[in-house]
Amino acid sequence: MNLLDELAEPALAVFWQSVRRQLEKTGLRAVGTVVVDLDDVAADLLGGVLGARVRTGRRRLALDELDAVLRASPAALSLVDAAVALHGPLRDLPAQRSAKDAARVAADAGWAALLADAGLDAEPWVAAWTAGLQASGLIRSDADALRAAVAAVHSVVTDPRPSTLGELAAAVCGDAHGLDPGRRAGAVALRGVAALTGEPVPTTGQARTRLWSQVGVRTDDVSGTVLVLGWRPPGPSPWAVAMRARADLGLPTHVTLRELRAAPHPWAAAGEVVHACENPQVVQAAADRALTGPLVCLQGSPSAAGALLVVGLVADGAVVRYHGDLDWPGMAIAARVVAMGAQPWRLSAEDYRTAVPAAGVPLTGRPVPTPWDPGLADLMVEEGLAVHEEALLDRLLGDQDR
Repeated sequence: MNLLDELAEPALAVFWQSVRRQLEKTGLRAVGTVVVDLDDVAADLLGGVLGARVRTGRRRLALDELDAVLRASPAALSLVDAAVALHGPLRDLPAQRSAKDAARVAADAGWAALLADAGLDAEPWVAAWTAGLQASGLIRSDADALRAAVAAVHSVVTDPRPSTLGELAAAVCGDAHGLDPGRRAGAVALRGVAALTGEPVPTTGQARTRLWSQVGVRTDDVSGTVLVLGWRPPGPSPWAVAMRARADLGLPTHVTLRELRAAPHPWAAAGEVVHACENPQVVQAAADRALTGPLVCLQGSPSAAGALLVVGLVADGAVVRYHGDLDWPGMAIAARVVAMGAQPWRLSAEDYRTAVPAAGVPLTGRPVPTPWDPGLADLMVEEGLAVHEEALLDRLLGDQDR
């Protein structure tokens, strides 16, 4: 029986398992020791290899000694060579960790470069986007997918005009299905939209549709709506006549994206003031008081329908005045609506200062800028209090009733 045959005996299986673990841990270097339990057969076999008596029981064996004996034997094998010949390839765990670390560093650097090129690197919500991608492994997606995802999020940040998901995908991926579920670019972009809006990453198709709609991207024409009250579009079209009839009846109306896309302009008279709010309770209170002025409720971050309505009203010359919750998510929404052409409505630092003593509640979350009045964000940080729309109904509806 030659040396390799002896070392391949089943009695030494546990010994080789320990040796292989140590070699893999040390980068395929025969250093350190292993502790193994040897029965009579295993002890005799190792004693024959080492040319010395090996006792049974728990023994500590030095790998460098085993390596030296094997190299000096007729087989002229290193311990690593013997382990591979007998039981297959070994993993170089330190090298694998180093390669993984290098790949992670390269992925992080590539991602940072994409964000910088798009001008998104300084945005406060991008850190949450990046952390989510690192945790999920998506940050190591192929460069084309990451580039398309950054372009998609950059588009919804800088261009508030509504679009379809297919249109956005065609623009940033060159493929109308490039942001669909199952596509890497879509998964990365959707995490970016979640970070932008402060929403959780969606896990269902319905949640995904809702999240895209919050940044003006529609996946269909009928599920996202905008709530209106007292909206009286001018003109003789049957749609305008029907909307005026509902306004005269004091009925709140949910308007779909499909309806708005088909509705003839103008949607308002030039110079007409249209108030817009975040919370449906404002609409309910206005309906209860039989107020007749036009009121639009975006119901949180505007859906594609809400974005289209705001943009369309502004384009027709209306003055859209927007109010939302005076908390950090509300300020993020307000920034997006103002970017669509709306004007702030009771969203100044002075308005906040006046409202806080009577209506403030603890303010939580990550601060966001208020570019229409930078002092507002500073004051909110200083006071640490939020003011929700429900607490300001009398003031808001008093403005609308004028």
